[in-house]
Amino acid sequence: MSIALTSFAVFAASQVGTPGPANMALMATGARYGFRAALPFVAGVALGKQLIIWPIGFGLMELSARAPWVFEALKYISAAYIIWLAWKVANLRLGTGPATDAAPGFAAGLIVHPLNPKAWAMIVGGFTAFVAPETPALVATATIAATLLVCQIILHPLWVLAGDAIAKTVAGTPAEPYLMWTLAGLTVASVLFVLFAGGT
Repeated sequence: MSIALTSFAVFAASQVGTPGPANMALMATGARYGFRAALPFVAGVALGKQLIIWPIGFGLMELSARAPWVFEALKYISAAYIIWLAWKVANLRLGTGPATDAAPGFAAGLIVHPLNPKAWAMIVGGFTAFVAPETPALVATATIAATLLVCQIILHPLWVLAGDAIAKTVAGTPAEPYLMWTLAGLTVASVLFVLFAGGT
């Protein structure tokens, strides 16, 4: 097969399931608003990755070769946005009752991955490492898109559930601010790792 599907599926699951800006946002949303209220945000995050996959699969890599400075600038703009989100997470307090403000919805989730440097690195790595050069663009892109979407449908809700469970344990306790700062710190660390260590 022109796509190393099994190997890519393992790679995709490892990347989608491990800490990164999107998963930290999902965990923080689950902690703040609860699992059910966070589901529209989860759906937006999952589908938002498709907004990156398809343009990359149909030629965005060629633009990257011709104008690398554009992507370098976008990388740092994206990182700044994720770090700003982390600052907001750090200053959130969970409370002991239902959140009075509305949970972020589908549209808010939709922009998480387009502004997530880990997502860009993961998808570019998927195309370059697991797809043979002669593979038709539609076949390669559809396969990568479907594989990542399945991984996200399975794994993203687990991060929200984890946040929800943690919140029920620490909300209103002295440990609460430390939890939020830890989530924010992990988010920033994941962005810095992608920027400076070449991780995916």
